[in-house]
Amino acid sequence: MRRFSVYGLGEMTESGDVSGDAARIAKTESLFRDVNERIAESAEGFDGDEALFVCECADPACTERVHAPLQAYEEEVRSDGTHFLVADGHEDERVERVVSRRRRYNIVKKVNRVVVACVRQLNPRAKPV
Repeated sequence: MRRFSVYGLGEMTESGDVSGDAARIAKTESLFRDVNERIAESAEGFDGDEALFVCECADPACTERVHAPLQAYEEEVRSDGTHFLVADGHEDERVERVVSRRRRYNIVKKVNRVVVACVRQLNPRAKPV
């Protein structure tokens, strides 16, 4: 199993902030989330129950694919704009926590305030303010 770390991230400060590339991390993960939105729509269009999603981790070079049921993706991942679907070992504890471990994937929740703000703003399902 490949272990993952985010390169280019600064050190965690005492306040819990990540200096450096928090916005880049959020943008990368949000881009993968947008791709997965299209994958889910396509699978639903063909009455699929499961899809092969892209890992929504912060590594822009990640090519891992994640099998997940569409219902789980909808209810456990996309129901909260701070939740993301990642391959096992691709979580970054500096900006997120695993909230659910599955056999083939993990669901993480963003906890870094800068990343949380960015992913909420970039959420395609967010209601306009």
